[in-house]
Amino acid sequence: QVQLLESGGGSVQPGGSLRLSCAVSGYTYSTGCMGWLRQTPGQEREWVAVIYSRTGSRYYADSVKGRFTISQDNAKNTLYLQMNSLRPEDTAMYYCAAASSNLRCMTRSGYNYWGQGTQVTVSS
Repeated sequence: QVQLLESGGGSVQPGGSLRLSCAVSGYTYSTGCMGWLRQTPGQEREWVAVIYSRTGSRYYADSVKGRFTISQDNAKNTLYLQMNSLRPEDTAMYYCAAASSNLRCMTRSGYNYWGQGTQVTVSS
């Protein structure tokens, strides 16, 4: 059974940085992907970043490109999201997610395993 547990959220001023971590267990899909998505109240969950299991290729939503970096440490079974130059519009609940296939890794519906989320608030 796949289990995902996020940590690292918090409050930060605009321009600041945070690193989110996701402890992963039970994920063995070499043809899948892992990603970060975020959601604000009343809005759809938005895809932010993805890393493909087979190739290690990484992709980002336009809104975070150049500021966020997704990475993974296989030895520690941990997925990361380094967030720099944070903006108030980055405020959201951030979710770590995993997919058993790589067909729709840039959409919310492509993921079948989810963490519980960690809150990020960017405010002065």
